[in-house]
Amino acid sequence: MEDLIKRAAIDLSRSSYAIALTGAGISTESGIPDYRGPSGVWTKNPEAEKKAYRTYELFLADPKGWWEERLAAPFGALGDLDKTTPNSGHYALAELEQAGILKRIITQNIDNLHQKAGSVNVLDYHGNSFKLRCISCCSRYEQGEFDLEKLRLEGRLPPLCPNCNKALKIDVVNFGEPIPSDVAEQSLDEVWKCDLMLICGTSAAVYPFAELPRLARQLRTKKGEQSQSEPHDIYADVPAVTIIEINAEPTPLTQYKISDYLIQGKTGEILPALVEEVKRLKK
Repeated sequence: MEDLIKRAAIDLSRSSYAIALTGAGISTESGIPDYRGPSGVWTKNPEAEKKAYRTYELFLADPKGWWEERLAAPFGALGDLDKTTPNSGHYALAELEQAGILKRIITQNIDNLHQKAGSVNVLDYHGNSFKLRCISCCSRYEQGEFDLEKLRLEGRLPPLCPNCNKALKIDVVNFGEPIPSDVAEQSLDEVWKCDLMLICGTSAAVYPFAELPRLARQLRTKKGEQSQSEPHDIYADVPAVTIIEINAEPTPLTQYKISDYLIQGKTGEILPALVEEVKRLKK
């Protein structure tokens, strides 16, 4: 493992545009349960999973009823996320950003822990549970900007978007709901620009998020092909990409050789060690 951490530190130090993709594995170390793991919230409660598949449909059909039910049980399946704190893995990624090495984090997680740890350039691919979003114009607002309980008592739910007067929902992307267009476009742009992708704590099985490293791999392959045969190809400005996994177990990215290598273990242990090795190289 030490050799792989040293290899990753060298790759990071040489990169010009590194990004990180993160999943539930980095947040479980902060005590947040995952959904489908051995102790996952849906593994323990299959009915909750069935209900989750209908959440977006119910919002579209009855925004007021959706909000009334939401406010009656405000913490959801993952518990009170406001009380959770970042772990050493989150802080390590924030430190890489502050050092100018990591340019962007694209996360599946809705818990806001990257932001709490100090990361600034974060794309919440599946939304953020601390924000509200207009499904019409994509405007986002902090929940604290609205007195939701007052709106409930006055019978004025759902909260309305100040920009276009349409119904707001929690920013979290539910089943059947498209990834917000601004986030989807920015994520693809980051994949296009990056020359290193650090994949931390994700099974890489949930789409379309899982497509991002595969797209990076395709771009790398096309870059290699054009450099030999098509010097004026549209991919000429796309850098080759190094894809590194940090995960507790191998994933389909490992199996199908999408990633260059896997550092197997806990993100909360490997990422801080990686940061220390990067610092050592800079001395």
